Amino acid sequence: MTQKHPSQIISIEDLHSPAGRLEAVLNTGRPDAPYSVLLCHPHPLGGGTMHNKVVYHAMKAFNSFGLPVLRFNFRSVGLSEGTFDEGRGEQEDVRAALDWLEANLKRPIIFAGFSFGSYVGLRACCGEARVKGLLALGLPVHAEGRDYTYDFLAQCGQPKLFLSGDHDEYGPRPLVEEAFASASEPKRLVWIEGAEHFFQGTADSPTPKLGVMQHEIALWLREEFSLG
Repeated sequence: MTQKHPSQIISIEDLHSPAGRLEAVLNTGRPDAPYSVLLCHPHPLGGGTMHNKVVYHAMKAFNSFGLPVLRFNFRSVGLSEGTFDEGRGEQEDVRAALDWLEANLKRPIIFAGFSFGSYVGLRACCGEARVKGLLALGLPVHAEGRDYTYDFLAQCGQPKLFLSGDHDEYGPRPLVEEAFASASEPKRLVWIEGAEHFFQGTADSPTPKLGVMQHEIALWLREEFSLG
């Protein structure tokens, strides 16, 4: 991790999607930060919120570079208005968040999402000119009866990092590698040894792997975006 920069947490009151107001917080960064970050949470029906542990640790990794990070609750989650829409309307929520960042922070955007948030965000941000990089944490392929397909990644020209645990029960290695193979360059796939879907440890490697996840995010930011 890099040297930490002063940051505040600000509640955002004016983020609205077609579903209504979305509950959101901004972890501020340096005034001269070259990028802002949009970070999306896992599946609402599984208890996913913007305060999820993986999302929080990813935020800390971005924020350690002085980047401002916007997190929000998808429609129907927490204080966000609307009803769950199986990932369709949630893409509208992502676009609304992009609009908010563009209007308020006025700088290029890096997208990151965990699990369901990665799927929804990749769909909404693929080819989006305002988004200069894409990070998928725990890319889901088959999760609790839900199947996710990624044919659209072939048209996705932004730099992409796919970061998963090698024991991810919702993203088995062969299926994630198949999705990764379909994506256009530039791209990188990193497997974290001894980690399951939530970047916790396995029976053979019980220590949490969230720190390793943060290290890989930091490495990508340094190498792909010349941040330091």
